[in-house]
Amino acid sequence: MSTKPERVTVIGLGNLGHALAETFLRQGLPTTVWNRDAAKAEALVAAGATAAATAAEAIAASDLVIVALLDATVARQVLTTAGDAVAGRALVNVTSGGPEDARELATWAAEHGARYLHGAVYAVPQTIGTAGSSISYSGDQAVHRRWEPKLDLLGKGAFLGADAGLASGYDVAILAGMYGMIGGFLHATAMASAAGVRATELTPMLLSWLADSFPALTTFAEEIDRGGYTGGESSLAMNQAGLSTIIRASRALAVPADTLLPIKDLIDRQIEAGHGAASLSRAVESFRSAA
Repeated sequence: MSTKPERVTVIGLGNLGHALAETFLRQGLPTTVWNRDAAKAEALVAAGATAAATAAEAIAASDLVIVALLDATVARQVLTTAGDAVAGRALVNVTSGGPEDARELATWAAEHGARYLHGAVYAVPQTIGTAGSSISYSGDQAVHRRWEPKLDLLGKGAFLGADAGLASGYDVAILAGMYGMIGGFLHATAMASAAGVRATELTPMLLSWLADSFPALTTFAEEIDRGGYTGGESSLAMNQAGLSTIIRASRALAVPADTLLPIKDLIDRQIEAGHGAASLSRAVESFRSAA
């Protein structure tokens, strides 16, 4: 039996792809790389990687192919160009995109004889391969099971299910929540600054308040899943009044209330429909009715 390490391929050498390839090399795995701008492969080649002239050549070099490109459109273009080279390969695509992008590419891969696993990376590039990196996967479970030891070199892995779109579904939802939080933080610091409070002075108190508030999200999630919004101490009407006060205060400080107006609109629509006494979590129905 051969004891030679199995070769892996990384397609795309942006910040993430470079970190993935670098991690494999650091673990002693023969690694083939390809990027549209070949210059981005130079440092990896110096570290022991093999640079392929084309994406098809890179894919043909390994049974495990990691795809880390700019977006779903580019990933589809590159793989389509590679054509029949994908047959028999395990394609693990960690390119950002929506659930529908992952499902479409999984279908394309199956039609071309490849097995497809989609990944969502929760890490900044410099933490790839450390305890600070985690990756969720969905799609072909046999691919995950077969290549799990190699994939776990990149970060703690979790398999979510056979639907290739699941990992992206979680990912874009989590990132939407993250950016909403960052938007709120930036608004808060702008208001604080206008009131003569430094952002560094505000932030410890804000973090403490947010930490105390997090358990409410679990309660809201349970209400959303069962579609039951009665009772609770945080009604839509109460939050409408509170938001109106904060919006007035923000404007009085000459700080636009751009981050607060959308959530107030969601609440207003539910109250106009007669749900003022319902839990704040019912505002999610404004998203659903719009959809």
